[in-house]
Amino acid sequence: MIEADKNKPYCVDLFNRKRFPTIEVSIGQTTLGATNPIRLQSMTTTDTMDTEGSIKQSIRMIDAGCELVRLTAPSKNEAENLALIKNGLNTLGYSTPLVADIHFTPNAAEIAAKIVEKVRVNPGNYADKKKFEEIEYTEETYQKELERIEEKFKPLLFICKEHNTAMRIGTNHGSLSDRILSRFGDTPEGMVESAMEFIRICQKNDFHNLVISMKASNTLVMVQAYRLLAATMLEQGISYPLHLGVTEAGDGEDGRIKSAVGIGALLLDGLGDTVRVSLTEEPECEIPVARKLVKRFENPQNIFAIASPEMEIPYSPFQYSRRHTNILHNIGGGHVPVVVADLSKKNEIKPANFFSFGYSYSIQLDKWHLQEQAADYVFIGNNILNFEVPGTLGVICNFTNWLKNYQGKAGYYPLVELNALNQLSVETLGFVYVAADKEIPYETLKKYTNCTIILGAEHTNKTQIFRKIYFNLAKYDISNPVILQFHSSTSDDEDFQLEVSADAGSLLIDGFGDGLWIQADQPQTLINSTAFGILQATRTRISKTEYISCPSCGRTLFDLQETTAKIRKETSHLKGLKIGIMGCIVNGPGEMADADYGYVGTGPGKINLYKEKTVMKKNVPEDEAVSELIALIKENGDWIESNQKQ
Repeated sequence: MIEADKNKPYCVDLFNRKRFPTIEVSIGQTTLGATNPIRLQSMTTTDTMDTEGSIKQSIRMIDAGCELVRLTAPSKNEAENLALIKNGLNTLGYSTPLVADIHFTPNAAEIAAKIVEKVRVNPGNYADKKKFEEIEYTEETYQKELERIEEKFKPLLFICKEHNTAMRIGTNHGSLSDRILSRFGDTPEGMVESAMEFIRICQKNDFHNLVISMKASNTLVMVQAYRLLAATMLEQGISYPLHLGVTEAGDGEDGRIKSAVGIGALLLDGLGDTVRVSLTEEPECEIPVARKLVKRFENPQNIFAIASPEMEIPYSPFQYSRRHTNILHNIGGGHVPVVVADLSKKNEIKPANFFSFGYSYSIQLDKWHLQEQAADYVFIGNNILNFEVPGTLGVICNFTNWLKNYQGKAGYYPLVELNALNQLSVETLGFVYVAADKEIPYETLKKYTNCTIILGAEHTNKTQIFRKIYFNLAKYDISNPVILQFHSSTSDDEDFQLEVSADAGSLLIDGFGDGLWIQADQPQTLINSTAFGILQATRTRISKTEYISCPSCGRTLFDLQETTAKIRKETSHLKGLKIGIMGCIVNGPGEMADADYGYVGTGPGKINLYKEKTVMKKNVPEDEAVSELIALIKENGDWIESNQKQ
């Protein structure tokens, strides 16, 4: 039984990033794990029976830097055709290892394992059928199920051993077997146990050329499952390389932020040996994003060394629980994390500047209009505002500016440096800037329960630095809310989003942080959307529709990019709704896991529509399916007209 004891170590050092030690695995001529670089991979979207198309797309991926090319093999025919694809690539001078992706079909896996360098099997459906049934097991009947699985799985192991073929045991949150769900529920513990059952069979048969993954579209579940897997391996003295990925991350900004939050949180703790960023885009577009994400962790600079505090961990790395804090105005307690916009560098602030973080002003009506992603606070520094701001927006300014111009004015709050905290009355509602990489007088800080902490750091290892503060706040019993401040100096917008998403994601997933304040050399509109995107990706604040969209593969039965764009256009105003868009039944009701509605390809030109995990409309013609999806949402009372948004 896998136990999520919060004190189980899951990485080498919580406060100083060190690579998680693993064995080295050979995938053809490519080595993975141990001290090897983090490898980048992606998956073809072509039909595997389209030999020429698969070769051409594989070459585009390899030329973009893909080090492992995965192709779907849903049946014996596709598995056999992998030989033609491999030979075609070799003839053209390409020797990048190929990976066969297997679901439901052991016979296809056994064929593919003789051809390609690696096979991926999903323990949730390799030997089990998923019917969403709850099954009662005794210890004896459960053991018999494990024996049945071993007999079905062993032939593949023997083939892999004979042909020196590597294997990925790839657990997916949304496709856990009914057997696992019945005993463990839809949990990280269930995901880890699903993989461990297959790992134990491999060990029993002396097969160790393994890579393990714990993928989910929910970043909290994904991170917790990988951590629990690492903790379990450490506890049991095994150390297989980890393949990282957030499955069905989506496209555009959302897909990048969500991937960076989940993958970055793990890389920051030294976990991960190979990465796939799953975007609903062409597969060669995934590689540059993965490269940028991984690059930050290869040669760390400007690192602040931290001595580990000798105390029990104040949260669970395996279960989400938000840090308990006092409520200061609309910050902390049960309030959603706030977003702070920064206009302090403006020479003059005008109402038009507020549009960049969610506020528009109508001169004719003399009225402010708020968007769904409207910041909660704006920092003006030493600037003066010569107009009235909306009542929902708090204004933060430097202490001297507040003292001179805004003291006693409702909605305006002072920001003081920690060393000047004594200038502020203990009754005044305000903010205090705390440099996390400097000496902190916690006993003094504890007296100012009226202050929200703005936590910043000059060094780059902010996750570990801020984590140390989390520990110390618990040690000194300090319950002030904390707004996490991040600064990025990169001029590349994609780099910026990946950087701050990775840094902030891990902390928010651990329940630390009552707000985000991002400073960057980027447009304020991008900064604002990124902040809300990070909160959405960590599920700590929902401000828009969430799309759980698979990245497409050879099983996909419709144009995923085009369809996702159509659905997004019609439903993007449905704040908080989760819509799964799946290319085939393999990545269907299981993979979209906790979506409210699902759009799943079931055959050429045919779509099944789901309400949660229940099929509501079958074999809908593709040209009618988006309209039918909208009708289904309306029938269940989850639709609002876009002009009804508040």
